[in-house]
Amino acid sequence: MMASPHTPPVAPLAERLRPQTIEAFIGQKHLLGVGKPLQVAFASRQPHSMILWGPPGVGKTTLARLMAEVFDAEFIPLSAVLCGIKDIREAVELARNLRAQGRRTLVFVDEVHRFNKSQQDAFLPHVESGLFIFVGATTENPSFEVNHALLSRASVYVLKALEEADLRILLERACAALDQVQLTDAARELLIQFAQGDGRKLLNHLEIAVQAMDANTQVLEEATLAATLASKVRSFDKQGDIFYDQISALHKSVRGSHPDAALYWLCRMLDGGVDIHYLARRMVRMAWEDIGLADPRATRIALDAAQTYDQLGSPEGELALAQAVLYLAVAPKSNAGYTAYNKARRFVRDDSSREVPLHLRNAPTSLMKAQGYGKAYRYAHDEPNAYAAGETYLPDGMTPPNWYQPTPYGLEAKIADKLARLRQLDAQSRKNARTEPSSPSKDGEA
Repeated sequence: MMASPHTPPVAPLAERLRPQTIEAFIGQKHLLGVGKPLQVAFASRQPHSMILWGPPGVGKTTLARLMAEVFDAEFIPLSAVLCGIKDIREAVELARNLRAQGRRTLVFVDEVHRFNKSQQDAFLPHVESGLFIFVGATTENPSFEVNHALLSRASVYVLKALEEADLRILLERACAALDQVQLTDAARELLIQFAQGDGRKLLNHLEIAVQAMDANTQVLEEATLAATLASKVRSFDKQGDIFYDQISALHKSVRGSHPDAALYWLCRMLDGGVDIHYLARRMVRMAWEDIGLADPRATRIALDAAQTYDQLGSPEGELALAQAVLYLAVAPKSNAGYTAYNKARRFVRDDSSREVPLHLRNAPTSLMKAQGYGKAYRYAHDEPNAYAAGETYLPDGMTPPNWYQPTPYGLEAKIADKLARLRQLDAQSRKNARTEPSSPSKDGEA
């Protein structure tokens, strides 16, 4: 049966349950507990501009509304998705009129990270002058998404996903508001699991499920609830903080030689819809950065997995990536090559342009030979052990830097042994050079 066109629409459950007092607010005890930053601001009634950073459905908008109430300020909401410079100017003008009347203003900007630089800059002079209290809300890291100038004028508070206990309290309030609807234990657990710390999502799922209930029952069963829920979408974003946090967790799990954790984060990202070609490239990077010459096969396996995915696609090709991640996790680890490369890059960046020693220069022309190019160069393959002991390959006057220090793990243990033997040959060659008598000159003089 359709509602009468004259019947006012019923507000969504999440809006009906929005707390009207700070005492009724659920969660964020690290900010609202006794002596915590926002509790102190509320208690002292001393407002300040701020950025509220946190995931969806944790109370950012509600906190801003409560601040306006406690500070006796006019609440002006702006959505960065819908508003532009014109709307900002209108909010500024309204704030000026209110100040002339002796009233405070709180300007709340939802999704503030979606404003461009010029739009964010438009707030600066008014935040500095104290024309209004500025409160921005964002789900993205403000360090990257909010202008430094604006960020420096506002305190940043990090809101957390609601804990299970918080969601249970919210669920009890919701059931009471819905004519004492009751939930089975299984339905309750399913709702909390699907919410993933998002209070608004919890309430929306519950409201939809209640609407689908049989009119003759007051008990929401798990089966009814499950039928109304879409497939669970785990927290993931393709270019935001969650994305970078998860790729970081995957990389660190591989570096930490924990195959189960590496496999978990891989599957979380696959499940979230990661760009698999990006993922494959990062796996190749892991092989070079954290395994390197300790096991050169790791890089080949990572590249082969990427190629396999290109040929098979999803889901078949994902198995190759999974097995490559397992190999990377259990392979011997070494960042010796990575460290040596970074040291060499820094040295070259800060050093002068040293000339190539004459004996290392190629001499394709007679003129270059006459200039001494290639003179006294020793061809390693013609030397004992195929090694020109004592030869120098660095620019003249440059102290051997010893950037590459092989680890005692995997193949690098053998590389370390070989380099140690070669250094011994170098030392013996230099010792022999010091003890051998000088050769007489052609005219018989010493």
